[in-house]
Amino acid sequence: MEKREQLYEGKAKKVFATDDPELLIVSYKDDATAFNGLKKGTIVGKGVINNKMSNLLMQRLEKAGIPTHYVEELSERETLVKKVSIVPLEVIVRNIAAGSFSKRYGVEEGVVFDSPTIEFSYKNDELGDPLLDEYHALALHLATFEEIETIKKYSFTVNEQLKAFWRECGVTLVDFKLEFGRLSDGTVVLADEISPDTCRLWDSKTGEKLDKDRFRRDLGGVEDAYAEVMKRLTAHI
Repeated sequence: MEKREQLYEGKAKKVFATDDPELLIVSYKDDATAFNGLKKGTIVGKGVINNKMSNLLMQRLEKAGIPTHYVEELSERETLVKKVSIVPLEVIVRNIAAGSFSKRYGVEEGVVFDSPTIEFSYKNDELGDPLLDEYHALALHLATFEEIETIKKYSFTVNEQLKAFWRECGVTLVDFKLEFGRLSDGTVVLADEISPDTCRLWDSKTGEKLDKDRFRRDLGGVEDAYAEVMKRLTAHI
């Protein structure tokens, strides 16, 4: 597989063309951002961990019937993926109140929901990724009704799969963000990444935060937390 020109650079990844128009190479960076890019920093080794963790979890989800963009891990930081057009909806699944949910609704962090919640935000940095509902998504032509139903179904299945897996690792899955894309034939697949950047992960016994909140909230020990999550994952995968 020949790596060609860089097509895109985001907050956490670079994307390169290949000699196959249907395949891309994603390269994970150590750069860290929070609050829509207002806070910037570096988490040493983060790119390696996020690449490996995403790939392992995507393969696990594929076995559970969730189609993904994953093709093959090429190196510590690079992965071959199917080319998709990203659906401009960020999907957040929450099992426990935390972060913006707690602030927005005045709910104490740590309150466990009776059943998981799902929310959408419009993937648009200029607008600050505003929350929207399904009717807004349809009105803005971000996705079709069928696509939204598929995304919801996949998202709740991902939640059940990941919750059970992290429980085996002594980790509580608090919430997480997913992104989906369309293949050239219109098929909706899970894209982007699944990592401590995109998931809130708490130690099941101590409640210690093992994710990007350590960076967001200046808690220290960010690299150690990412490494601990990776160690637990590889021991159970």
